[in-house]
Amino acid sequence: MQPVATAAQMRELDRAAIQDRGVPSLDLMEHAARAVAEAVMDLVPLPDRTGEDGPSPGGFTSVVFVSSDGKQPTEEEQREMDELRAIVESKNTDPVPRVAVFCGPGNNGGDGIAAARLLIEAGYHVRAFLIGDREKLTPDAGEMNARLEALGRRLEAFTMDLEHPERCDRRQLAWLSTCDCAVDALFGIGLSRPVSGEFLNAVRYIDRALAPRCPVVACDIPSGVHTDTGAVLGEAVKATVTVTFTCGKPGLYLGEGAAHAGEVRVVDIGIPHDLYHRSILRSPERVEAVQAGEFRLPRRPRAAHKGNFGKVFLLAGSVGYTGAPALAANAAVRAGAGLVYLGVPKDIYPIVAVKCTEAMPFPLPDDHDAILEKAKGCDVALIGPGLGRAPETKALVLRLLADLSIPVVLDADGINAVSGHIDVLDKRAAPTVLTPHDGEFARLTGCELPIGDRLAAARDFAKAHNCVLVLKGHGTVTAAPEGLCRINTTGNPGMAKGGSGDVLAGIVAALLAQKPLNGPKADPALLAAAGVCYHGEAGDRAADRLGEYGMTPSDLLSELPGVLRDHTERDHTI
Repeated sequence: MQPVATAAQMRELDRAAIQDRGVPSLDLMEHAARAVAEAVMDLVPLPDRTGEDGPSPGGFTSVVFVSSDGKQPTEEEQREMDELRAIVESKNTDPVPRVAVFCGPGNNGGDGIAAARLLIEAGYHVRAFLIGDREKLTPDAGEMNARLEALGRRLEAFTMDLEHPERCDRRQLAWLSTCDCAVDALFGIGLSRPVSGEFLNAVRYIDRALAPRCPVVACDIPSGVHTDTGAVLGEAVKATVTVTFTCGKPGLYLGEGAAHAGEVRVVDIGIPHDLYHRSILRSPERVEAVQAGEFRLPRRPRAAHKGNFGKVFLLAGSVGYTGAPALAANAAVRAGAGLVYLGVPKDIYPIVAVKCTEAMPFPLPDDHDAILEKAKGCDVALIGPGLGRAPETKALVLRLLADLSIPVVLDADGINAVSGHIDVLDKRAAPTVLTPHDGEFARLTGCELPIGDRLAAARDFAKAHNCVLVLKGHGTVTAAPEGLCRINTTGNPGMAKGGSGDVLAGIVAALLAQKPLNGPKADPALLAAAGVCYHGEAGDRAADRLGEYGMTPSDLLSELPGVLRDHTERDHTI
């Protein structure tokens, strides 16, 4: 799993490396710039000089310019138009890629200036543009600018303005219209307020004029994205690739930030490993980004029987909600549970029974003690999918939570039943896993929507109530009670349909039930995060096969066996 660091952690890590260990800050900047330059080279490689140079990939042809009033141009206007035509039409004969680097005055801008120099030295056509005051260049950015000037190049003022095109330098506009790649080095991890002024103008130009037709490489984090939350601060650059330094940042994997980051490449820029290990890997509140394929399942023991793989008790369903219990139960079966018992209200039992072949539905008895005894005979209980909010249902949920000594997964209306009675979670000794979406979490905690910092909200709740919280969304956060959080990176918008959460709840319950996965050192939070990852991978496979519009939660059930098969190995444990 990829370690993730907040902006504050990264600032302290940089400070310790430079001030305490004497690592030259310019060396760190040079290493960061080299990684950015290499990303550009991957996206737009130089032409093969050993063969014939063909026309550039942009396919530019001759362009005709006319004066703004349609009259015969003056001699000066004609000269300018000839220059503009030459800039554009030269793309037909010069295949060397053109790269525009947008730099702020801070150290992130210094990374961009240094990357521009490295690309020039490699043979690219590069122009570096400064947004902000030249007088505010940091010492390191100023040194990188001096090195750029030593090559006979300069950091140019950026004149583009989409709102006022008449103010633009038309030669600059013509060149930018032909560039093959852009580098965003405006802000880095320090941004905490909405982008404004000339920086907003640059973000808009990159996002609206360049990104639709050429790749964009972001330095550390796309400009406009909050490093810790993934929130877009007004407007933000949409990158093709984000080259982030030392370790990932939460905003690259959460919410809108994940949608703006593109491919995330984490690169080592020379921070001493022992500092990194102590500050990030050993942090009691460390964060990890979960990638596809990271969880491995052990092979099932050859002499095992169904009891080895656990009994799952489900309390689910109500009139009008017969799909949710069936999806959850069938997901538990698909995820490997040995026996799955599904208790539903008598009124819907005939309907649910038809939907379940391998799971064993039964009509719930009127006697609460009988329900409790059934649940106690199982290894894990899943409570909530489609359960409804009737007062007697809420009372049953609270009683089960108080009396059961087995792990419990609370989903949907199971979570709603706890609203106003969170103390019941505090009293439980056995593991409790909650799987709310933001709306359910808001009802549970009373927080406002939208949740500003989902990572902190999940961590704080899990620690306060000694539970595992799976806060679903784009970049689902699984928070453990000791403070560790895992951000999921699998899944897609095709999963944003009623029923997907029921499938997830069934998967998590099945993993918690299986004895081969639950030895003395079993970690319920790790198992829950694995379930989230498998669920997302199944969704990605369904999207590849069917498309995001047409896929359904049932399709996740069809893809799940392949995901689990591909992640099962002989000598590995989860």
